[in-house]
Amino acid sequence: MPYATLDELKGRLDWDLDPDELRIAVSALEDASDLVATHGRDWPEDTAPRLVKTLVLKSAARYMRNPNGYTQSRAGDETLAWSDIGRDAGTVYFTREEIRLLEELAGRKRGISSVVVSAWGTKRPPRDVGHVPVDYSPASPFPLFGDEVSPW
Repeated sequence: MPYATLDELKGRLDWDLDPDELRIAVSALEDASDLVATHGRDWPEDTAPRLVKTLVLKSAARYMRNPNGYTQSRAGDETLAWSDIGRDAGTVYFTREEIRLLEELAGRKRGISSVVVSAWGTKRPPRDVGHVPVDYSPASPFPLFGDEVSPW
């Protein structure tokens, strides 16, 4: 269930594909779509965000332009190197930025959060927002903000 068609991929490439390249292109689209489900989520094909199709096509086209994973090219006295490919050379992959976009589209947010842990059957004490507990007077905590109406 690729998120993009072979004709859409052909439109992004500047050469005509031979039969072997057509077979590889179909596999690249499927692989990129599987990666979307890994980094984002498994959207139904008809309701996937447009950006998902764009990212699948970018990844598949990137692979089709360099299926052997060359990291250096040399012609005469000129040398061209792609140092940013690294371990992903010769594979269908998404860049860090593309992975971040997929995670945001899927509603996954990175970061640190705190979670209240309590024993089963116990009640949590009420939260006292805007105050810092102190050891000298537990009944009256120290205010964290100068204004009790609005902390900002």
